[in-house]
Amino acid sequence: MAPKKGVKAPAAKKKEKVTNPLFEKRPKQFGIGGALPPKKDLSRFVKWPKVVRIQRQKRILKQRLKVPPTLNQFTKTLDKNLATNLFKMLLKYRPEDRAAKKERLLKRAQAEAEGKTVEIKKPIVVKYGLNHVTYLIEQNKAQLVVIAHDVDPIELVVWLPALCRKMEVPYCIVKGKSRLGQIVHKKNASVLCLTSVKNEDKLEFSKILEAIKMNFNDKYDEMRKKWGGGIMGSKSQAKEKAKAKVLQKELAQRMS
Repeated sequence: MAPKKGVKAPAAKKKEKVTNPLFEKRPKQFGIGGALPPKKDLSRFVKWPKVVRIQRQKRILKQRLKVPPTLNQFTKTLDKNLATNLFKMLLKYRPEDRAAKKERLLKRAQAEAEGKTVEIKKPIVVKYGLNHVTYLIEQNKAQLVVIAHDVDPIELVVWLPALCRKMEVPYCIVKGKSRLGQIVHKKNASVLCLTSVKNEDKLEFSKILEAIKMNFNDKYDEMRKKWGGGIMGSKSQAKEKAKAKVLQKELAQRMS
């Protein structure tokens, strides 16, 4: 029968848990000769290889120390969408690898042996090598300069943005010297450069150049005034917050 309106239904009785007196509940003892301790994350106690430790210490030092604007500009890289478009463009103008070069020279030698005249057309390819790119910038032949953000030592390329701005050459900083190296069939490449593009790519290339100029060339004066680093650790930040709270309390008491 359903209970009448306004009348509370009787509460259901809780079942009492029956315990066996033979099996006494004893808490685990994790001392010597006792129970095995539960598994936990021990990664912070691992002694990592020296190379890994140096990498991590270097990264933390870079966060803590105050970084001058000339070095800090290399932390501001091209955004992901624009970088992918740029790399797609650069891949179209990849220089030939060893196999392709060998094949081309063999064909040319065969044609010359047969007495045919061979037309030598200079291909439009990505230029690389720091000295070569610097020469192209100075001669005002470069249309776009791409610099890697993780060149070591950074002094190799730290002056390039200033030179590009002086010669009014569009430049950008991208993530990864290894990515630049893949384009020119090398392990790493610090700088790449485009001197010209094909007619069918000119519209797309002009759009990329406009976006790059807005992000780098036009913001050069702004970037050269911004210092980087100076980020404290979590413990230091907590101490500073605690100090700030105490000061606020004292100010509030004085005001009242």
